[in-house]
Amino acid sequence: MPSFTPSQRYLSTRGGSYDLSFEDVVLKGLASDGGLFIPEEIPSLPADWETKWKNHSFEDLAFEIMSLYISTAEIPSEDLKNIIRKSYATFRTRDVTPIVTLDEEKKLHLLELFHGPTFAFKDVALQLLGNLFEFFLIRRNKGKTGKDRHHLTVVGATSGDTGSAAIYGLRGKTDVSVFILHPKGKVSPIQEAQMTTVLDANVHNLAVKGTFDDCQDAVKALFADPEINATHNLAAVNSINWARILAQTTYYFHSYFSLLRSGKFAPGSKVRWTVPTGNFGDILAGYFAKRMGLPAEKLIVATNENDILNRFWKTGYYEKKAAKGREALDGLKEDGAKAQVEGVKETLSPAMDILVSSNFERLLWYLAKEVYGKGDETEQRKIAGQKVKQWLDDLKTNGGFGVEPAILEGAKRDFDSERVSDKATVETIKQLYTSHPPTAAHSDAKAEDGTRHKGGYILDPHSAVGVQASLRFIERLASPNTHHISLSTAHPAKFVQAVDLSLRDVQGFSFSAAIPKEFEGLEQKEKRVIDVEEGSGWQGIREIVRKEVAKEMGLA
Repeated sequence: MPSFTPSQRYLSTRGGSYDLSFEDVVLKGLASDGGLFIPEEIPSLPADWETKWKNHSFEDLAFEIMSLYISTAEIPSEDLKNIIRKSYATFRTRDVTPIVTLDEEKKLHLLELFHGPTFAFKDVALQLLGNLFEFFLIRRNKGKTGKDRHHLTVVGATSGDTGSAAIYGLRGKTDVSVFILHPKGKVSPIQEAQMTTVLDANVHNLAVKGTFDDCQDAVKALFADPEINATHNLAAVNSINWARILAQTTYYFHSYFSLLRSGKFAPGSKVRWTVPTGNFGDILAGYFAKRMGLPAEKLIVATNENDILNRFWKTGYYEKKAAKGREALDGLKEDGAKAQVEGVKETLSPAMDILVSSNFERLLWYLAKEVYGKGDETEQRKIAGQKVKQWLDDLKTNGGFGVEPAILEGAKRDFDSERVSDKATVETIKQLYTSHPPTAAHSDAKAEDGTRHKGGYILDPHSAVGVQASLRFIERLASPNTHHISLSTAHPAKFVQAVDLSLRDVQGFSFSAAIPKEFEGLEQKEKRVIDVEEGSGWQGIREIVRKEVAKEMGLA
């Protein structure tokens, strides 16, 4: 039997919020002490999970996994099944997240996560989150009218894909207002168009002059502001929302079973998952899957030139600015590129152009509990929360912190890391396109989703970061029994500049052949966006939120 209580409860990584329900943490998103929600216990898989779940569909797997974290007293089983079914009915393939083998000999596979409505991996979580919001709000508002109704004000920051996925998951939902902040001019034209051409009255796009981290800082400031929290029910859609992490654990299990069913997985084989990551949410889902019992040998953190996470795994220091001398360590200067020293660098993989990885805090809590936890369970949790708070305070005040060897050793037990430059990203896109032929079903014809046509397989730049990291580990390990599953996080058509830069000189390549029909004419459609005036700060954003919510509710 799973080692969890029937009424699974949640706590904050900084120790201020305990004994919260799943509904509480989904609707709130961020804890009142500024921490992130985590389950009090990570459940173990049932003893027969590998045989019982082997032939499950994605939806059935999602139900089994989520049932370990959600009490039937909160969401009855049939309701949870309906929520899951509704969420993944929007995907363009029955498999939801299919696997493609890129190299049989090297045992390299790609997990395609872009078959949802906005062509990005975040649809897997945000279609579900939108339906969870709807379920809870309908229940809370039964029989209520006017001001008595529970109205949710969803606020999120995006470096590109979160925004459109959140908007498509929440557009038109009753009693929900959606505010998405994006760095003006620093998301791809397609990503911007996907967000700003949604004209539903409850959707509000805010263009902020600055970086993604500026947008994220403003969102965190709003959640910490007692003034707006006294009048509005704020909810988060970024990967700080626990429901997003939970939803993403499903495709780790699904990819494992897909490999088993393929016949390519011989007895004694091992699996590593490689994840292109900026905010650490996608790979954290793999960590929870591993802690539950999924046989993952390692999880590989693949970063671009904004390499704070790679530097942590190489040095034990988590710093916004690489300390003098540390950038010269092994692994930080591959491809002749220098480690990112200060600020966020704009790269060909913009969704990963993040200086501080919010979800890293969750991993730190588990490491701190393991290393420093003394006494009973309550005391261990308290100590872990205090340690995390100290580290995050140091990050805010001093720009970074270092950890003791025992913490780094614990992090290396489950993870490894790699940094991939723009130069290597371009080379990887070209290499795969020219060496990986299209399948028979796609030869001489454009694929329905646009990833394959007359040439070969087209990677988006983020997925290329993951594939390159996998290839390096495959070469180093030289292990014939190890499979690498690299996560493909977005459709290449969302990143025209990077793909065109990589393939424009390849004979016969035409980017137009890779454009899905859903993108045709998108950038010419009517748009609605609010430009945030420079210098207005998070307080100015707060006033925009108040004004727009009041208009929606007929109170202006």
